Amino acid sequence: VLFRSYLRIAHFQSGTGDEVAKAIIRLKDEGDLDGLIIDLRNNPGGVLQSAVEVSDVFMEEGLIVYTAGRLDEVQLKYNATGTDSIRGVPIVILVNEGSASASEIVAGALQDHGRAIIMGTNTFGKGSIQTILPLNNEKAIKLTTARYFTPSGKSIQAEGIVPDIWVERSKVTPIKSNPFRLKEKNLPKHLGSGSEESTAEAGSTNAPSMELAIQDYQLNEALTLLKGLHILSKQTTPQG
Repeated sequence: VLFRSYLRIAHFQSGTGDEVAKAIIRLKDEGDLDGLIIDLRNNPGGVLQSAVEVSDVFMEEGLIVYTAGRLDEVQLKYNATGTDSIRGVPIVILVNEGSASASEIVAGALQDHGRAIIMGTNTFGKGSIQTILPLNNEKAIKLTTARYFTPSGKSIQAEGIVPDIWVERSKVTPIKSNPFRLKEKNLPKHLGSGSEESTAEAGSTNAPSMELAIQDYQLNEALTLLKGLHILSKQTTPQG
């Protein structure tokens, strides 16, 4: 498999940013990193600062997320502070309706900066900040005091992140090809290709993994997209 770089984040906890940075170092140590899939499906979110730190791992500069509300103390901005750890390597982020809060912050930031392609289905839409005001020992009021916005100004609350490429969970059923269909090479006295390479079926070693497509169609589509981007990046413009 060309792309072995898969990163699954299940929750955003206090140390998630450091864990992601270390995981990237390990992936680069294993060999050339041609692409990265970040799986945020069914990630309910967690610590805001961890979402900022994870985004920062893949961004050179710019706004990651900001909050807006009625009170001055909730007007906050979070910016990238470091260097893109994988230096522009293509990223596909998988999301679904279970991706919420911190997951949406990461997906929204990298999407708005053109740093990642978001694939899957619309996210949950949890982009608000609640403040609890105690009334007594038994009762309290929970007020929404601010909302999260992506760098381009899109509200996450109730809207969620809309994927660049919509891919729903699907069940793949292989269809067998007609074994009796002839090709040019099957015809008597056909003209050879003129190549000294093996007569094995071209591209057979690069055939997509049907097993992966059956088990996780969305992940297979992300992998296929990264392979395509890798092929295009290796092509050169013909000289006129």
